[in-house]
Amino acid sequence: MVIRIAAVGDVHVDEDVVGRFRPALEELPDCADVLLLAGDLTRHGTEAEARCVAREFGGLGVPVITVLGNHDHQCDQVPQVVKVLEDAGITVLEGTGTVLECAGGRLGVAGVKGFGGGFAGRCASDFGEPEMKSFVRTTRESADALASALLSLDCDALVALTHYAPVPDTLAGEPLEIYPFLGCYQLGQAIDSAPTALALHGHAHHGTERGTTPGGVRVRNVAHPVIKQAYSVFHLGEQLD
Repeated sequence: MVIRIAAVGDVHVDEDVVGRFRPALEELPDCADVLLLAGDLTRHGTEAEARCVAREFGGLGVPVITVLGNHDHQCDQVPQVVKVLEDAGITVLEGTGTVLECAGGRLGVAGVKGFGGGFAGRCASDFGEPEMKSFVRTTRESADALASALLSLDCDALVALTHYAPVPDTLAGEPLEIYPFLGCYQLGQAIDSAPTALALHGHAHHGTERGTTPGGVRVRNVAHPVIKQAYSVFHLGEQLD
């Protein structure tokens, strides 16, 4: 049995974008059991933009699950954004998870926005100024929340959904200087701490689609500028696309 997962991130919806994705989204029930959104749903994180997201991604005939991205935090309206999305039937994860009953089995999705910090050998450390300690503490807390959510789910197939990247592989194409602001190795460790089948993220607009955690979990960058389509579809239960 196969579970079909559609995914996209970094759609940056506002009034000008509404309707652009919808024709392809209307076809989702024919090709996917669920749609996962990897953050940066809006341009500036306003309640008005969230209503545009709700119009574009609500009522699709399949469950829609999302994490927020850095753009969705810009205007400090996160509670309003989350309420608008949830009122539209979109599940918002942040250090939490959910299990869906699909035709191909029980799909568990654990999600967190994540944060920066860098990767092995070139990463920030919890040392020095309070500001640096706070930065790294945020990274660790986010990764710990993802690990706890992944380990809490009783399911047949487990997916990790983040905005920030868990591995450097999918950042290839981005300037090396900004890798620490695009992801962190702690998210990869969290993904490897559970029997995760697939990890999806966005954020890296100029990155690469495919990567792997140190533990061998397949990672896919589904940022819209990378996949260049309304969504990609992945199949769990057979060799991953």
